[in-house]
Amino acid sequence: MNPTDRTASRAAGSPPGRPGQQARQGWQGRPGRRSVRARPAGVRTAPLPLLLPALVGLAFLLLPLVALLVRAPWRGLPGQLTSAAVWQALRLSLQTATLATAVVLVLGVPLAWLLARTAFPGRRIVRALVTLPLVLPPVVGGVALLLALGRNGVVGRWLDSAFGVTLPFTTAGVVVAEAFVAMPFLVISVEGTLRASDARYEEAAATLGASRFTAFRRVTLPMIAPGIAAGAVLAWARALGEFGATITFAGSFPGRTQTMPLAVYLALQDDPAAAIALSVVLLAVSVAVLAALRDRWTGTA
Repeated sequence: MNPTDRTASRAAGSPPGRPGQQARQGWQGRPGRRSVRARPAGVRTAPLPLLLPALVGLAFLLLPLVALLVRAPWRGLPGQLTSAAVWQALRLSLQTATLATAVVLVLGVPLAWLLARTAFPGRRIVRALVTLPLVLPPVVGGVALLLALGRNGVVGRWLDSAFGVTLPFTTAGVVVAEAFVAMPFLVISVEGTLRASDARYEEAAATLGASRFTAFRRVTLPMIAPGIAAGAVLAWARALGEFGATITFAGSFPGRTQTMPLAVYLALQDDPAAAIALSVVLLAVSVAVLAALRDRWTGTA
């Protein structure tokens, strides 16, 4: 600071120093005045008309979960989870959800690429139809699967006569029902990732002589791998918790089609402790899924 600026600074009543030093340290007023400090960015005071409904909504969402944890038979939980019926349902659920996720990956990733990277007539209608199972009641989805893939269904009749394949009320039917309701989660996630990624890398690979499939396999897939992983986890969790379409299309036969949600529903009538134990397991899986996706969907703060 030159002598002229130092003299002007003293005359104005402010201490000498480097320009901007007061702004970094916070402005201090004269004696008798309150100190004014900048509020941290992002910190806001919630108005009472918004705070009260928000707290009520939070309590509405958390109260059933807290009640489930409070009423859970923690001492007898290991015995409940090791029983034959519960273990059958748990093992079947894990197997069918994993197989359904594999089906969703094989079919859903190309479908998401088609919606994100190509232009064709009726693309908006196709996208709406792909996401329809998200809002379609699961029981309606099960009825639609019966009409399409049942023994007298549009396609099921041909499968039965030509190949002897019958899907309803089988373990394969459980996989089909779970894949039907879970595929939109993967398609939406992967399509969003594709739209956010830079397509110029694929164009650069094409100029170097790579075919579109080679560019997809060598360039696009590594770029969108996080989106595929997030969509696969969401699809797996949705398949694990599927109830309506499964019971309508595949029924509830222990060891063959009775998954964990079906076992919870049936056990609630005869063995509430087993129903609560299975519900706690499903709750733990849901929390684990949210923890795995926190960086992508819920943030790290």
